[in-house]
Amino acid sequence: MQARSGVMLVLANLGHLLGGKAAAGVMSLIYLVLVTHRLGAADYGVLVLVNAYAVLVGSVLAFSGFHGVVRYGGIALERGDHAGFARIVRFLAVIELGCGIVAILVAALLVPLIGPRLGWSPDTIAIAIPYSLAVLATVRATPQGLLQIAGRFDLIGLHQAVSPLIRLVGALGVWFAGGGLIGFLAVWLVAAVVEGLAMWGFGLVAWRRLAKGAPVRGPWRGAARDTTGLTRFILITNFDITVRELAPNLAPLTVGWLLGPAAAGLLALTQRATALLAQPTVLLSQASYAVLAAQVARGDLAGLRHTVWRSAGIALAVALPIVLILALGGNRLLVLLGGASFGGGTALLILIAGARAAGLAGAPLASGLTALGLPGRSMTVGLVTSLALYPLLPLLLWAFGTDGAGWHALLQNGVAILALAAMFRSDARRAPA
Repeated sequence: MQARSGVMLVLANLGHLLGGKAAAGVMSLIYLVLVTHRLGAADYGVLVLVNAYAVLVGSVLAFSGFHGVVRYGGIALERGDHAGFARIVRFLAVIELGCGIVAILVAALLVPLIGPRLGWSPDTIAIAIPYSLAVLATVRATPQGLLQIAGRFDLIGLHQAVSPLIRLVGALGVWFAGGGLIGFLAVWLVAAVVEGLAMWGFGLVAWRRLAKGAPVRGPWRGAARDTTGLTRFILITNFDITVRELAPNLAPLTVGWLLGPAAAGLLALTQRATALLAQPTVLLSQASYAVLAAQVARGDLAGLRHTVWRSAGIALAVALPIVLILALGGNRLLVLLGGASFGGGTALLILIAGARAAGLAGAPLASGLTALGLPGRSMTVGLVTSLALYPLLPLLLWAFGTDGAGWHALLQNGVAILALAAMFRSDARRAPA
């Protein structure tokens, strides 16, 4: 019964997250059509590249306190150590915010060097410098961990709609005002900043419930010293997250660098068209991790194995029919979403969809390894697939054009899911109860 309840908890959490994502998806579809039809493939590609640049710098230099809060903060609460819990959360929040500030400064300083090579005009470069504040959208992992522990998946789901809502309202304003690329960039910047700040606001709700009256400001410096294993754990998990996010964020910049903004725009539209598969990958990791960590804490390894394998199977069963539908109507979908300048991308769409399906099925496996206290396993897989296989991307782009990005993504995620499955199968059986 505990094994079965683990799957049900994951699905319940996922349901809360998907509720917000469904609303966000509808809004995203509307503003996507507005933006792509107004800008065309080339200018839409520039918009994508400016945003991808900020996100890439943020993902590489920023810090995520998510796993540390959920694992070690949760352990402290189980012991009734609310002061220790507060100290851990403050410690992770200080590091995350400090790294975020550094990432913003680095992104702004490098814009004049990177922008011209990516085909940005002087006006675009001028706004791309303040656009570095969009890094704030990636600086929100610690409060999200608080919401996980508090079980406030409803607020996490609500947060999914914050950025799309602002983008939709702003895009409508730019459309009716007759604006163009610069206007949409300004809207995207506002949405990113509010997205980051909103999560910290939601995190305060969970803090008040969990910290039992402890002030937000307080001692934090002794957290790493007093919490055995915390430093090593957060270093490994952050390296893992950085490596995992590196390739997806680096891919559009590589395509834009080698093939130009129009190719980057086509890749971005295919990625958006397959977002139905991409977003649940992140959400499934979020929904499952707290459940799996609790099963490990109880010593319920049989339940852990059942939950992980069932979650992966359900994810794959949901993904494959979506891939088939996209294969049958891919080109019509791209033209409908973006206009005639995005035609001819069916093969790329199918390849990206297949890669998304593999990534969706692999999410519970990675969460299971992390819950077992073995984040180094998924980190190793991420290192191989994101970094070791990255040099193949320019070669595949040279051989297959824009479709090479799809082949590269499929290769990465295919290797990743096979490796994660083999590791989890072995480690979950050997782990002590």
